[in-house]
Amino acid sequence: MLVDLDGDELLAYRSDQKDPPDFDRFWARTLGEARGFDSSAQLALMDSPINGVDIFDMSFSGYGGQRISAWLRTPKAIDAQLPVIVEFVGYGGGRGFAEDSLFWSACGFAHLQMDTRGQGATWSVGSTPDVATAGPRVPGMMTSGIENRDDYYYRRLITDAVRAIDAVRTIEFIDPARITSFGVSQGGGLALAAAALVPEVSSLATYLPFLCDFPRAILVTDSDPYKEISRYLAVHRQAEENVLNTLSYFDGVNFAKRAHAPAWFTTALMDSICPPSTVVGAYHAYAGEKQLTIHTHNGHEHGTDEDVRLALELRRLYER
Repeated sequence: MLVDLDGDELLAYRSDQKDPPDFDRFWARTLGEARGFDSSAQLALMDSPINGVDIFDMSFSGYGGQRISAWLRTPKAIDAQLPVIVEFVGYGGGRGFAEDSLFWSACGFAHLQMDTRGQGATWSVGSTPDVATAGPRVPGMMTSGIENRDDYYYRRLITDAVRAIDAVRTIEFIDPARITSFGVSQGGGLALAAAALVPEVSSLATYLPFLCDFPRAILVTDSDPYKEISRYLAVHRQAEENVLNTLSYFDGVNFAKRAHAPAWFTTALMDSICPPSTVVGAYHAYAGEKQLTIHTHNGHEHGTDEDVRLALELRRLYER
């Protein structure tokens, strides 16, 4: 069933999320500290039965210099620098197993799939811990450190996403001029943030993005993960203003205003997890060339048809 705005009302929606006055200074400071650590990637070639694809166990320095795991998959017999798809994973998932995702490398791209600190125990495995501050929170990640922007979980995770792109750009067989930031749901929100914070990103694909338009999202859906924030505020009633201020530093709407790479957004009218108006709010705020696909009869599921189309469009883009 429809869960949010639709039709002309949906397309007319604009988010009223505001930039904190020191948004850019906050992220410059955060990334400046993270970039004080080694930016290079460490790669170890895996022994795999897969023909036609090489799989590397990769690690790099993320937030606080902490080691973040990733898989890097490439076509075999590389004879030129490759375009790279940097993929961020949905909520609760990790980087999975080495041979789980071969589509992009089979299409001729290098494919970096970043692990998600502190996640990877719900639907795909992860191996990167989150070194976090203590404090009350609703089970899940959404309220971890939520009353202080410096302690909030997504400060660490978004920094990891930026550093993943920093690291992959140092690899000799990667073309640093052809980088696509890509993800679905939480991964889509991270991809959007990374595209805003790394000007070298050449294209963005953000499918059903999470982490967008928090003030609206936490009021119009009863579904997790946004519902974790409402549960927290149902108990910590006096914290709402402080919580919303923290979230404004991590909102895809505010990142969208700062991103300029050609972008493709998708949303779905029956998506109760990432309500379509929250995606449209980020889409309208996006500063660069953009397109939006609205799926009328879908919820939060994601198929491979968009991936195939994206692969074809990226080939055309990169062959100009």
